[in-house]
Amino acid sequence: MQRNQNKSDAEIIELVEKYTSLIFRVSYCILGNRDDAEDAVQETFLKYLTKSPEFESEEHRKAWLIKVAANISKNMMMFRIRRDTLNIDDVKNIGIRENDFETFELIMSLPVKHKIVLTLYYIEGYKCKEIADIIGISEEAVRKRLQKGRELLKKSLESEELP
Repeated sequence: MQRNQNKSDAEIIELVEKYTSLIFRVSYCILGNRDDAEDAVQETFLKYLTKSPEFESEEHRKAWLIKVAANISKNMMMFRIRRDTLNIDDVKNIGIRENDFETFELIMSLPVKHKIVLTLYYIEGYKCKEIADIIGISEEAVRKRLQKGRELLKKSLESEELP
């Protein structure tokens, strides 16, 4: 492996500490499996060490890491036999704030295309334009997925309230 020499050890350690939880959450949303998500995190940082471009800002770096993690996770979904998923309670240890956990738990029950946009929007605080740039779809498609995801969440909540 050829390491990009422009990155100091301190910069790499700081980056890993800063973004591991975020990358794990994105990967877990797609993969639904802790072990696979951990593999995706490692692959994301490996790609960062070997192939990352020059970044315009810290937000650009963060968006690049999210996009790479999402792509790696999607590729893993297509080419790997998935292991059994773990209990959602395990997610409490990945950096989800206590008040976001119930929302994250509901989001995890949705299809992948809705999970990722809802997580980035509601848990990570990204705007539609930013999400569109990160995952490579139109801003309108992000809005549609958010709308459909909200509808699915509403149905899920309503069905839970029924006796």
